Amino acid sequence: MSNSIHSEVVANVPIQKGNNRQLVSATMASLLGWSFDLYDLFILLYVTPTIGSLFFPSSNPTLSLAAVYASFAVTLLMRPLGSAIFGSYADKNGRKKAMTVAIVGVGVSTAVFGLLPTVPQIGVFATIIFLVLRLCQGIFVGGVVASSHTIGTESAPPKLRGLMSGLIGGGGAGLGALFASIAFTVVSSFFPGEAFSEWGWRVMFFTGILGAIAGLFVFRTLDESPLWKGLQEEKKGKAVSHTIEQKPVKTLFTTYSKVLLVNLMIVIGGGTGYYLTAGFIPTFLTIINDVSPGTKSGILIASSVVTIISALLVGHLSEIIGRKKTFLAIGVVNIIGLPFFYLSLADAATTPSIYFYTMCVVFLGNAAYAPVLIFLNERFPTSIRSTGTGISWNMGFAVGGMMPTFVTLASGSVKNIPHTLMYFFIGIFLLYLIGSAVIKETKGNLN
Repeated sequence: MSNSIHSEVVANVPIQKGNNRQLVSATMASLLGWSFDLYDLFILLYVTPTIGSLFFPSSNPTLSLAAVYASFAVTLLMRPLGSAIFGSYADKNGRKKAMTVAIVGVGVSTAVFGLLPTVPQIGVFATIIFLVLRLCQGIFVGGVVASSHTIGTESAPPKLRGLMSGLIGGGGAGLGALFASIAFTVVSSFFPGEAFSEWGWRVMFFTGILGAIAGLFVFRTLDESPLWKGLQEEKKGKAVSHTIEQKPVKTLFTTYSKVLLVNLMIVIGGGTGYYLTAGFIPTFLTIINDVSPGTKSGILIASSVVTIISALLVGHLSEIIGRKKTFLAIGVVNIIGLPFFYLSLADAATTPSIYFYTMCVVFLGNAAYAPVLIFLNERFPTSIRSTGTGISWNMGFAVGGMMPTFVTLASGSVKNIPHTLMYFFIGIFLLYLIGSAVIKETKGNLN
């Protein structure tokens, strides 16, 4: 039923082609929007040991570490709600408006973390305030996904949509990690040692406001999605008024419920690939490889570049051979490659070998979600695309984002983490492969 509705919408809504200026501004807006969302993630990852001692103190370092990851996981649980709110707004009122509010909200809420009192200052209330703010922030982040993950691909010509998918998803993630790595390097140099635990971590969070400012600057030149504008023109003419969804969330969970379920099988794999590689590497390098802060910064900057390269290559590959074949190929490679390279990284004793295995892990992990964005866009009509894409992405990535917590707890002790990662990767990418096998090819469905 859902496919017939989608086809009907495509057949009746005229294709609106965006000009080059719109393509550039939409690309920059989507890229920066997603990068500053991931910037927040990496700030938290880079200050995890400090945050653990200040907001989740424990005599067991593993439990303190797990608690910090859990604080990130609760944020992920709120992201689908944010996508439901902002995605519905974007489908009814435009992608640009929703994106502006969401990105400013993420930037401001990130900066507020730098103002929070700690457990040594006010006791358990510090932990409660920290978690409540994380929940609020998750709503805004969900809104960023719903808007930034649609306006870029909707503004791109068909031959560039796979590349755009990788650019926004992986390029945004890579830039976010790169910005955070640079910020960590600069701030830790100004606040070395104990000074970082006193003030440095606060300054790291304060830098989040830069994302909101940059977003507002870019959005001044941003036009609305040509596909969304085309749908609104038809709505005014009443020609296809029945296709304009007044309740996108309800439509998603009724008419498109089976589409959503299969989407999750793939998105969970992509989300896990990201969070257990690029998202977990900062901690892995510290607790397993025991690298110095300087070496760690260099590795993370290099891995940010690899993230972008991986996402662009695999995203464009999906434009050449199709989304389905790309998912199947990446699923098979990751079941074998990720366990092998992570175990090799755990045993690496030299800096060059640590660099090499980290780059391999990051490349494969980010390849898993490179075509996901455009795949999700192609699974829904324009009238509910922001809602459908945002909720599918955030529900899947919410599960993926909880994996570092599950891996840490399942390991019992730090030394068991590498082998636990191996088992998790095998299980998750089996699910990824099943989802990839049952879907039909979607390339060309975005009109």
